[in-house]
Amino acid sequence: MKKRIVILSGAGISAESGIATFRDSNGLWENYAIEDVATPKAWLQNPELVTQFYNLRRKQVIESLPNDAHRYFADLEQAFEVIIITQNIDDLHERAGSSHVIHLHGNIRQSKSSGPMQEREYFPIDGWELTAEDRCPHGYRLRPHVVWFGEAVPNLELAADLVGTADYLVVVGTSLNVYPAAGLIHNTKNTCIKWVIDPKADALDVDHTFQKISTSAVEGVSRLRFAPLEMTSNS
Repeated sequence: MKKRIVILSGAGISAESGIATFRDSNGLWENYAIEDVATPKAWLQNPELVTQFYNLRRKQVIESLPNDAHRYFADLEQAFEVIIITQNIDDLHERAGSSHVIHLHGNIRQSKSSGPMQEREYFPIDGWELTAEDRCPHGYRLRPHVVWFGEAVPNLELAADLVGTADYLVVVGTSLNVYPAAGLIHNTKNTCIKWVIDPKADALDVDHTFQKISTSAVEGVSRLRFAPLEMTSNS
C-alpha cells in the first residue's frame, strides 16, 4: 500500500521557472495594481484590460518550463500516491508529469463563462490569447479561469479533506499569508510528517511539528526523505 504525499505549492516554486509573483513587488504584478486586474470589480469595469493582462501571463506560462522541483514531485509517483494542491495558476506541475493536481486558484490555461450560472464549466484556451469574441455556449464572454480576490475558492473543501489523509505534507514556495489556502496546514492528522520549504522558512508561523528547510524549492526538495512502503499485517 503506497503512502500518500500531499504537496501544497505556492508561487515560489514557479518563480524558479521565471514566472513573476506580485508579492515580490509590493502588491504590483508586472507593474499592474492587483485591484485593477484581479478582482470581479476590475472585470466589470474593464474586461479588456483584465483579458490583456492574463493573456500576457498565459504567454509567459507557455514559454516557461517545469523546473527540477516540479519534476521531483512527478517522479515521486513511482513509489507514492502524490497529490499536488497548488495555489499557482500555471500548469507546470502537469507538464512535469504530475497526474493528480488540484488548483485552488484556477488554471490560466483555461477559461470559464462570465455568466451567472457557469462557474463549474471550463474551456481550454488554444494558444495564449483570449479575445472578446470567445464565448461560452450560453453566449457569455469567456474570462480567465482564475479565482480573483473576493471570490470563493471552489476546491478548498476537497483540499482540506485530502490534507487530512496525508502521511506526508510538503509545503513549498508559499509564505502562508494567503487565506483561506494557508489554513489547510491545520488539517493534518497527528501522525503526518510535515516539512515547509521556503527561503524564509525560519520566520514562518508554523507549529513545532514542521521541519523547516530554509532554502529555495529546487534545493529544498533534494533534502526530503520518505519511507515508501506502508507496513501491513496479514493477521
